[in-house]
Amino acid sequence: ELGAAVDRLRRATESLTAEGTRVRHLRSTFLPNDELCLHLLEADSVALVSEASRRAAIEPARVVQALPVAPSDAPGGAP
Repeated sequence: ELGAAVDRLRRATESLTAEGTRVRHLRSTFLPNDELCLHLLEADSVALVSEASRRAAIEPARVVQALPVAPSDAPGGAP
């Protein structure tokens, strides 16, 4: 079932992109001990990620913004 959900999500993001709204499915990670799946998408807004989830028939517990952090930006990172 997890593989099917990831396939649906990928198709939903491709469909949105084909409609002119750029949404990319970057990866999904399953944490079996927590029975949790994390989906990482790239989009201009949380609303677009929510729409991709809706189209994929995935009901996320929550959708949150994530920002990349370069090693030099992290505490103790290189200057």
